[in-house]
Amino acid sequence: MRILMIGIVAAVSMLGMGSTAGERPGARTHTITIEAMKYQPESVTVAVGDRVVWVNKDVVAHTATSPKGGFDSKMIAPAESWTLTVRTAGAFAYICTYHPTMKATLRVK
Repeated sequence: MRILMIGIVAAVSMLGMGSTAGERPGARTHTITIEAMKYQPESVTVAVGDRVVWVNKDVVAHTATSPKGGFDSKMIAPAESWTLTVRTAGAFAYICTYHPTMKATLRVK
């Protein structure tokens, strides 16, 4: 059984299905904090291939959802995070679907 598990882990790694799959060399990680019912910063500019991490420091769940379909974190529980590797250039307004007054913008060059 152990040999089977090692083989599965190796196969997944070789297919590039890990968290670093498709990252460009020199990709940066940008952190957006969710706290006091706000995204901080409210606007961030990143490059295609960069990673964006939303960290929920609030006591309630939130989402980071682009209403026009760019991305959707689903629920980010308190003290949890969600990471997106950006693949498409553009400006993406996003909201929290639970608290629609929470708004921010992700700009991708």
